[in-house]
Amino acid sequence: MAADRRAKADTLALRRQLISSSCRLFFPEDPVKIVRAQGQYMYDEQGAEYIDCINNVAHVGHCHPLVVQAAHEQNQVLNTNSRYLHDNIVDYAQRLSETLPEQLCVFYFLNSGSEANDLALRLARHYTGHQDVVVLDHAYHGHLSSLIDISPYKFRNLDGQKEWVHVAPLPDTYRGPYQKDHPNPAVAYANEVKRVVSSAQEKGRKIAAFFAESLPSVGGQIIPPAGYFSQVAEHIHRAGGVFVADEIQVGFGRVGKHFWAFQLQGKDFVPDIVTMGKSIGNGHPVACVATTQPVARAFEATGVEYFNTFGGSPVSCAVGLAVLNVLEKEQLQAHASSVGSFLMELLGQQKIKHPIIGDVRGVGLFIGVDLIKDEATRTPATEEAAYLVSRLKENYILLSTDGPGRNILKFKPPMCFSLDNAQHVVAKLDAILTDMEEKVRSCETLRLQP
Repeated sequence: MAADRRAKADTLALRRQLISSSCRLFFPEDPVKIVRAQGQYMYDEQGAEYIDCINNVAHVGHCHPLVVQAAHEQNQVLNTNSRYLHDNIVDYAQRLSETLPEQLCVFYFLNSGSEANDLALRLARHYTGHQDVVVLDHAYHGHLSSLIDISPYKFRNLDGQKEWVHVAPLPDTYRGPYQKDHPNPAVAYANEVKRVVSSAQEKGRKIAAFFAESLPSVGGQIIPPAGYFSQVAEHIHRAGGVFVADEIQVGFGRVGKHFWAFQLQGKDFVPDIVTMGKSIGNGHPVACVATTQPVARAFEATGVEYFNTFGGSPVSCAVGLAVLNVLEKEQLQAHASSVGSFLMELLGQQKIKHPIIGDVRGVGLFIGVDLIKDEATRTPATEEAAYLVSRLKENYILLSTDGPGRNILKFKPPMCFSLDNAQHVVAKLDAILTDMEEKVRSCETLRLQP
């Protein structure tokens, strides 16, 4: 029996029997069985069409024909490891280098964002000769053991914080200690990093790296204040460490204004290491680390070869090149800017109308809507967010929540998400919120008083 013809209940029963329950589904109470997808749309076994507002992996659109064609054509000719000389890997590295500051000119190819961040950690430690890492609170950098250790989002529920890991406050200007009304939140949050570094040094610790998502996602779709990274880099470099920009969720034009999200921090800011994943391959397992010559040479000086069986394979690099070609041909970076601005404007109008919306923040097609129970305390509206996402699914819109309180609606759709999609999604959001305010008891405190 074809899998897409199997009854949904039977597939769910098989999954529960064979797949670990720690591998969770979206909408676990009533999962969606998706059998195909195209562009910004996904289709269930009944043929119902859903707008995908979640999937930042299918960056240029699900099953984009040019990406599928590139993979298919290269698969028919050769797919082998990168120890053989081949045009694709050098062509791809050259194309990527054209998008980055010239200092970031050495590339390593891998299979996943987790592998990329693990390699970045190794590079940082070899270059600096130090061990310790500074990370942001609520950060997530991958599922490998080395990365769980530097991901507060994970380690707080497991073995706890290692002595070589130091956590700085998330630069959140809505919920954090330095908010939008602060005269200089960038400097204030950077000084928190300086304080964390100084505290570590007083204990005899030496900093190898500062890791940060250029736009913290799991932390709640956070937009760090401009200038923050430059200030942090000064403190980290002074301590002998390097700056690692994790672009796995937000790179490749998603922010609209720039190709890389770290560029939002100013033209003079250049990370020492940049990691890429997810969107880089539009669903194909490919990832990349870009770094400087000095960092790469320190790694080479160990004499230990870096080899990744599938990293940089001809097929992976053909797919990567195809994604870059589509981004350019369809002008998706500019598209993300215009559609994202329109979506932010529509969501801003909803914030005025619905007091449950405490904050709307974002850039390009990376947007967060912070739902609150009370404007004064900004208590996360966790249950309401879960209910809203469930109702949106019933209206054939796939959206998810994140943040420490699971109360942030996160918009990270494929880059082909349209103006019409934005209008449709916000109209449904408005209707559901209006209904919630009338019927759901937990929203009563959010009603505007006469």
